[in-house]
Amino acid sequence: MEYIEDIEALEGLYGTPGAPSLRKVVDHLSPLYSQWIAASRFVVLTTVGPDGTDGSPRGDDGPVVTELDTRTLALPDWRGNNRLESLRNIVTDGRVSLMFMVPGSNTVVRVNGHARLTADADLRARFEQKGRHPATVIVIKVAEVYTQCARALIRAGLWSRDDAAGLPSVGEILAEASQGDEGGAAYDNAWSERAARTMW
Repeated sequence: MEYIEDIEALEGLYGTPGAPSLRKVVDHLSPLYSQWIAASRFVVLTTVGPDGTDGSPRGDDGPVVTELDTRTLALPDWRGNNRLESLRNIVTDGRVSLMFMVPGSNTVVRVNGHARLTADADLRARFEQKGRHPATVIVIKVAEVYTQCARALIRAGLWSRDDAAGLPSVGEILAEASQGDEGGAAYDNAWSERAARTMW
């Protein structure tokens, strides 16, 4: 198999980007981009660090991020698995990309920028849920905002199908990965109660 090793060869396989794909990019949260992002309860956060890259789904009961100003977003870091890959990457590198999605829309809004992590009490308090605050907040300085072509979501039929039947459960996957030391039906059966207790 031959691999593409230079940009000229890559560009030769494609065409010139259309003007709209370039002109839709802005360096701040314009009113319409702000409206779209405020409707999103789900974002994929991508980071890069010395040990590699990390893509992390983030969701909330309401807007997944808060706009602090037209060039700054705040993303609360709610309880997860405490692996901290994304947070470690942000502390050591800071480059981030975000993909915001809204169920029913085939549009994806993307943000690229630079993030820093804070445990500022006042900012954490802005995200209070059921008396709890996130441990930290990711503060993102926006470098560019743009929409992604809808073809990927249309091809996938993301919002119009349910392919979950027959998939292995997390407990089954964990049991396989740990050679049966953890996971299984007991893990799956306890998940709903555990998730409800530790959601915030």
